Amino acid sequence: MKKIGFVSLGCPKNLVDSEVMMGLLAGEGYEITPRAEEAEVLVVNTCSFIESAQQESVDAILEMAELKKSGRARRLIVAGCLVERYRSEIQRDIPEIDALVGTNELPDILRAVNPESKTLQPAPAMMLPTAGRALPVLPAALPEPVTAPYLYDELTPRLRATAGHTAYIKIAEGCDHPCAFCVIPHYRGKFRSRRPESVLAEARRLAAEGVREIVLIGQDTTCYGEDLGLRDGLAGLLAQLAAVEELAWIRTLYFYPNKVTTRLLETIAAHPRLCKYIDMPLQHASPAVLKRMRRGGTGEHFLRLLEKIRSLIPGVALRTTFITGFPGETAAEFAELCDFVAAAEFDWMGVFGYSDEATSQAHQLADKVDEKTVAARRDRLMRMQKKISRRRRRAEVGRRVPVLVEGPSREADYLWEGRLEGQAPEIDGKIWLSEFPGDQAPRPGQIVTAEIIAAHDYDLVARVL
Repeated sequence: MKKIGFVSLGCPKNLVDSEVMMGLLAGEGYEITPRAEEAEVLVVNTCSFIESAQQESVDAILEMAELKKSGRARRLIVAGCLVERYRSEIQRDIPEIDALVGTNELPDILRAVNPESKTLQPAPAMMLPTAGRALPVLPAALPEPVTAPYLYDELTPRLRATAGHTAYIKIAEGCDHPCAFCVIPHYRGKFRSRRPESVLAEARRLAAEGVREIVLIGQDTTCYGEDLGLRDGLAGLLAQLAAVEELAWIRTLYFYPNKVTTRLLETIAAHPRLCKYIDMPLQHASPAVLKRMRRGGTGEHFLRLLEKIRSLIPGVALRTTFITGFPGETAAEFAELCDFVAAAEFDWMGVFGYSDEATSQAHQLADKVDEKTVAARRDRLMRMQKKISRRRRRAEVGRRVPVLVEGPSREADYLWEGRLEGQAPEIDGKIWLSEFPGDQAPRPGQIVTAEIIAAHDYDLVARVL
């Protein structure tokens, strides 16, 4: 029996891919180990969304390559988005790699682990951004995918890497939006939905296994079901999931603003199990920048949408992300974004500096913003949001709220960690539990009622009632 170690990088969608590969391997009798030094086979599931993610992936590959030289590992496999973009260069420039598995080739992990299996066929040559190695310039456009689109279903084995009480469910794969800064459609393929009965079956199985919170993910969940001929498909799916009594929270990530319908908002408001939480990446607020991004919309339109969301879903938590320094972004256009952030008052916000991906449409745009300005604008937005978050968190002191208990804190021996309904796992703030009735700590996965007694910039402190 081989021990296999996994390094999973990137977003929750990538994590689900890792869980599928681990499940396929475990089903064949392989042992998955959290200790890379014990593994006989190492798998790195990579991210390639922006330059920093690519570099993190390359660093992880090189680290595992060194471990292969000095440890027990005899095979190194690289999977994920980086493979789709730079397959031939990875094979050429890191000879320690034994096999590659693309995002549409997850079942091939079995052949990749088996030393006697055939190696996967390389895609057309592209550049790997390996530090310190001179490589050719990237082509202006990616080749068409060489493999059929892949999408797991309820029968696909999964070995979950999340806490026992929380699980992700990928309800769709790929994307059809033409956003100029994004290359995901090139290596994830066109948008495709899982059938509602497949998602529902997986959710019921997870609930039977003790999962209390499921998080629905996809590149754009608001497009769910369109390819199946469903109207308001996400709203219909959520209504069905809300009937699974064993679940406590059902959360959905990544809403596209022009796909948020009244029926979807009313459905979220109507069902207690559906988290009052909207993650809607807006990317910018200036109409001119949004037009160059090939997204459309205006800050004024977004403010009206936010007002509608808050009126239909009282107490909703709103999260978004923005990009600073998109090609051509002027000081005036950035000022529009700052004014919008001040007016919108999001609960949670992330900001990325523009990453000039050579295979994106935005790479062809003129008037690139220098890196120093990009970073300065990103930092300014985050400072603004920090003040907003501090004010909103302080307003919560004294409230009694349901808290999903995560477990003992990794930062302090006497504290436990938990999350509110308005806090998604890993990406938002936490709630620290410092007092318990009768000094009896709750169980991970338990939902308790707590009173918020203190607030920090992003996190809260509460006592369990």
